[in-house]
Formats: sequence, C-alpha cells, structure tokens
Amino acid sequence: MPIVWLIIVGAAAGFLATRLMKMDTGIVPTIAIGIGGALIGGLIIRFLLAVTGLLAGLVGAVLGAILLIWVYKTYLR
Repeated sequence: MPIVWLIIVGAAAGFLATRLMKMDTGIVPTIAIGIGGALIGGLIIRFLLAVTGLLAGLVGAVLGAILLIWVYKTYLR
C-alpha cells in the first residue's frame, strides 16, 4: 500500500475506531492508531481472506486499530 493511501486509510480507520471504542484522543494519536491498525489489520485481512483493495484495507485497518485500542485500554492503563 502506498504511503499516501496508508495515511488516508489510517486516518479514516483511526477516526472510526476511536469513535467505536469511545476513546477521546487528539488528531495525531488518532492517525497513529489508524496507521498502526492499517499495518496490522491490512496484513491479517490479506492473509485470512486473500483479498486486496481499499475496502478490505479499511476494514482491516479499523479492526487492527480497535485491537490496538483494546490492548492499550486493557494492559497499559
């Protein structure tokens, strides 16, 4: 995934994931969470479903970001 798409998908995924998990963060942590989620979730979705594309990347990114938020809330607080 090109860097520009990674940032765009990461920003969207971070926004959706932080809203779904009722987490209040600034714009930079939101994008960072989304990009981390895109890296984790995008790989998982591709390996599990063998699909590619922006929609699969976004779904994977949101799921990955939710996973990161869950780990943060559960273990790092």
